[in-house]
Amino acid sequence: MATDDLRTLAETWLADDPDPAGRDEIRALLDRLPDSAAELADRFAGPLTFGTAGLRGRLRAGPNGMNLAVVTRAAAGLVGWLAAQGGEGPLIIGYDARHGSKDFAEQTARVATATGREALVLPRPLPTPVLAYAVRKLDAVAGVMVTASHNPPQDNGYKVYLGAQLGGPAGAGAQIVPPADAGIEAAIQAVGTLTEVKLGGPGTVLGEEIVQGYVESAAAVVAGGPRGLRVAYTPLHGVGGEVLAAAFNAAGFDAPAVVAEQAEPDPEFPTVAFPNPEEPGAMDLLLALATERGADLAIANDPDADRCAVAIPAGDDGWRALRGDELGVLLADHLIRRGTPGTFATTIVSSTQLKALCAARDTPYAETLTGFKWIVRGAEELAYGYEEALGYCVAPDLVRDKDGITAALTVAELAATLKAEGKSLRDRLNELDTELGVHRTDQVSVRVDDLAEITRAMAHVRSNPPATLLGQPVTEVEDRAPVADVLTLRTAGARVVIRPSGTEPKLKAYLEVIEPVRGGKPADAQFRSGTGMAQLRKEVSAALGL
Repeated sequence: MATDDLRTLAETWLADDPDPAGRDEIRALLDRLPDSAAELADRFAGPLTFGTAGLRGRLRAGPNGMNLAVVTRAAAGLVGWLAAQGGEGPLIIGYDARHGSKDFAEQTARVATATGREALVLPRPLPTPVLAYAVRKLDAVAGVMVTASHNPPQDNGYKVYLGAQLGGPAGAGAQIVPPADAGIEAAIQAVGTLTEVKLGGPGTVLGEEIVQGYVESAAAVVAGGPRGLRVAYTPLHGVGGEVLAAAFNAAGFDAPAVVAEQAEPDPEFPTVAFPNPEEPGAMDLLLALATERGADLAIANDPDADRCAVAIPAGDDGWRALRGDELGVLLADHLIRRGTPGTFATTIVSSTQLKALCAARDTPYAETLTGFKWIVRGAEELAYGYEEALGYCVAPDLVRDKDGITAALTVAELAATLKAEGKSLRDRLNELDTELGVHRTDQVSVRVDDLAEITRAMAHVRSNPPATLLGQPVTEVEDRAPVADVLTLRTAGARVVIRPSGTEPKLKAYLEVIEPVRGGKPADAQFRSGTGMAQLRKEVSAALGL
């Protein structure tokens, strides 16, 4: 983009940006032209798009960033769309402890109240599940959660939930899905200059009663039973610690031992390279604490506490983090044994072991597209849903989204029950593998610099799918285009699901190897599945042509 064009765009932005700090940022870049041309061009490459995950981006001035101006426009568009749909009732607003989160929440409230809409703001930085709970509890028209979940510290985001009026019974308190996302995006684009957006009062700050209501309801998710369990825990510098501790106490568990260095919210996430418990090294301090305290279980939430990661003792090998699919099936089996009625759901990229479990237990099963916005809408009588990326919904009538607090309580209940029987989570995994077959899952993830590479790779594998995988013929090739850019390959003992990432410049292949257990020896089948998975990774990497 020519320097003069950049200067014009930047000066137009300056005239409309309500944030003095943002204006100073842009002025500093203008003063450094032409050296700053690349940076300015990136900031003005286009606006952040409001999709089914809302907004998410780097904290910086300009339309291609998360800042007060972008949030003001988003709030005005959202509030206008809600009015156009005839939605009545309050807008509930929550926020985490990231840089800018409180300011963005307060600005959203001011935009809402200026239109006559009641704005109810959560009392302090809190987990995303508390916001999702509040939308249902208070019968709100919608909810906004200011968070970037487990993104790096320089990011922030803006998620929208709909109440029962506009989301329907299955979507009450759930994240938005099409066509709502497109409608909100169109309303945002229709907002004029920000100087025309009126601001009202700061809204009503809710009392601690809403938090206590969530804590008590979360504790009630677990039944009575054994509570003799030593738990090590980390909120990963996020906002889950205080709420999880209160929920564990209300449910009758001893307080978890908490990683001191990560106990308090810190938007810089200083002890981890990436604040995601799935990332290598993110749980190192937790596992060290678990070893020191002789814990039975190690639990981590991501920074907004909607995800839950678990590690279990592995004998002389220390600790082993459970894959999302392993914990997903453990929780499902536990809930089925407890007699929880309804449908058990997961996504097309998660393990097929849940499907096998439901068939063996004569339990309704559903499979959806990727994302909790789809999982919670997968069945009218949803009992449970999970996705392999550490997301679990164990109480859909409480929180119609993934919830790392209730998931942590439920796995603690299961571990305590097994411990009282002289067993462990590892024993239960072996029992399930013996009954259903070993279902080993893994991923091939390729990051690209040019998104066109992903398009080419998907076209390549569609036109040249492998004839065999692990020496077995590919018996089914399922292409979900144009509904979803997903290609699935199946053999008698393996499955591969290939799709672009919805949030990152990555092409992902979700791999599964299924090995039956022979002679009651799950360890042998687990070893064979590991060997097969190593080979499948090589074959799929070659098939992608990247």
